[in-house]
Amino acid sequence: MPATAHHESTQQHLRILANSLESGALLQVKQHINSLHSAEIANLLESLPLQNRHIVWNLIDPELTGDILVEVNDEVRTGLIEESDEQDLVTAVEKLEADDLADIFDDLPDVVLHQVMRSMSNQDRRRLQDVMAYDEDSAGGLMNPDVISIRPNVNLDVVLRYLRQRGELPENTDKLFVVDRDDNYVGTLAIADLLTIDNKKSVAEAMTTGEKSLDPILSAREVAAFFEDHNLVSAAVVNSNHDLLGRITIDDVVDVIREEADRSILASAGLDEEDDMFAPVVRSARRRAVWLGINLCTAFLAAWVIGLFEATIQHVVALAVLMPIVASMGGIAGSQTLTLVIRGIALDQISDTNARWLLRKEMAVGLLNGVLWACVVAFVAALWFSSTPLGLLIAAAMIINLIFAALAGATIPLFLKRINVDPALAGGVILTTVTDVIGFFSFLGLATIFLSHLT
Repeated sequence: MPATAHHESTQQHLRILANSLESGALLQVKQHINSLHSAEIANLLESLPLQNRHIVWNLIDPELTGDILVEVNDEVRTGLIEESDEQDLVTAVEKLEADDLADIFDDLPDVVLHQVMRSMSNQDRRRLQDVMAYDEDSAGGLMNPDVISIRPNVNLDVVLRYLRQRGELPENTDKLFVVDRDDNYVGTLAIADLLTIDNKKSVAEAMTTGEKSLDPILSAREVAAFFEDHNLVSAAVVNSNHDLLGRITIDDVVDVIREEADRSILASAGLDEEDDMFAPVVRSARRRAVWLGINLCTAFLAAWVIGLFEATIQHVVALAVLMPIVASMGGIAGSQTLTLVIRGIALDQISDTNARWLLRKEMAVGLLNGVLWACVVAFVAALWFSSTPLGLLIAAAMIINLIFAALAGATIPLFLKRINVDPALAGGVILTTVTDVIGFFSFLGLATIFLSHLT
């Protein structure tokens, strides 16, 4: 479904729910909400104010609640679990796949976990432990240990009979995984080949060998890049001993891509993609206050720099009018470089081998744009205030600031990555501080030097 169609559908569902809730037509709400896919319901729950969310949650079919809890973000999930009956939770989550249960395991009450674990078979319990042994944002944390594996020495006819006897395949099964007697991964057998190749041939004759697998310690971002590079629907997760641990499917990767996109957008404002959009006012204000405080400190730093040149500003009032231009141009130029570098880091396109070349290139771009727009601003300023020296001052300051902006935009995310800080989270604040301080200092500093020579 196109993104625009999905957006319109979500808005339409919200209007229907809002109108039905306002009129008290709870039966209509129940019928409508339970006709949707669990992911759609999760999206709607995240889009509802708390009071309406509670009403709708209690009208949802218990058969759907487990999948919905997996789909909603962490804070919304916690709120829904708190208002759910323990036995209903047990019924909902005990039907989940091991990888989905692992995602919400830490959010569930101990009483619920105890009952769920008791009801699980030894095989399912072992699968859950396998998934939880890895970080949730790794290949091991994403994988589903429920895989169909076959031996290379059996005929395709035997495999077909086995699949018919099994009755159903896991979702997004485009291939079967071939393992030897020790469960070591040796290759894959595509479902298309299984259906089209002579069924008297052995799996060894029909399978594909050499298909790359995923190490369980790979990050979720690296998994997404792997799927993109190889155009995969599913991939095996194999440890260093060549043991087949599970598989990752394209639906898991789509979730990773969306989460990464949400994280990048929200991190630039100091927010978390797991925050509830309709959380209580005090809780939301408390979270944002920290980020606002950090920005306030950087603003005071810029103000302090301006204060150093108070006498110069009083002498030439036009400086106060033109200062924001220098800082703004530096901020925009730096943001362009910062965004480019953060994207390169996210796609693993920047390393020690090309970082220096990129730095030189961005500084050259900053110099070229600095000269171009400095000429424009110099002409306007000189014409505006009838002062050629003032135009030359702002031109020089702009060139300096755009060069430093490019330098900061390229080096800040690389430095933050090296110290294990998310560049998308802290990069913008640091960059703004650098461009403001350098812009004000260069412009006002050059003006002070110029005035001192005049006197």
